[in-house]
Amino acid sequence: MSVFRRMRDITVANLNERLEQSQDPVKLIDQFLHSTREEIGEAERLYQQYAAHTKQLQNQVNQATSMKNKREEQALLALKAGEDHLAKLALQEKIIHEEKLEQYSGLLESSQQSLFELESQLNELKMEYQTVYSKRQYYAARMESLRLQQRMNQRAGAYGGGGDVPKMFGRLEDRMNDWELEAKSLRDLRRMGQEYVVQAGETVATVLEREMARLKEKLNNGGKE
Repeated sequence: MSVFRRMRDITVANLNERLEQSQDPVKLIDQFLHSTREEIGEAERLYQQYAAHTKQLQNQVNQATSMKNKREEQALLALKAGEDHLAKLALQEKIIHEEKLEQYSGLLESSQQSLFELESQLNELKMEYQTVYSKRQYYAARMESLRLQQRMNQRAGAYGGGGDVPKMFGRLEDRMNDWELEAKSLRDLRRMGQEYVVQAGETVATVLEREMARLKEKLNNGGKE
């Protein structure tokens, strides 16, 4: 397992452990996604560099193969022409290109293997990112549902439930009854006052009539009582 893969496993393990203790899992997941995006970018740049290096090695292998074959053909032509000295020179260069081919072929094979591993790790990293991102969307939706539920509960606590409505109107009914009793009491009191005035007026009128009758009787008697 590569160092790159081990680092990713440690990061994911830490994420799982911290998620169990986090009060805001969405924020923690966002931090992980941000870090993962940076790692993906770094891995992609490394992949491009590896791909360019592998291409250069492939060019060296192709060139060495071509020169080896070419020098062997030249050696054969020199032998057919009886030019043994030229044939030896061509074979010497062929040996040099064969050695170069062997060296660059080893480097190319190693680079291709590393490129394949890096591509596999990069794909896994991208898949991991997509998986965590999907979970992030799910937990974000759950957090929003929880937030709205908490707001609804706070509102219910602030304004009271439907069961308090009858109590509210019951208290209002009691107050209105008190107001009505108070108004009736004042009305009865005013009515009693008016009756008293009438009665007082009638009493005064009776006294006046009696006094008028007395005076008239006095006059009829010649001023004598």
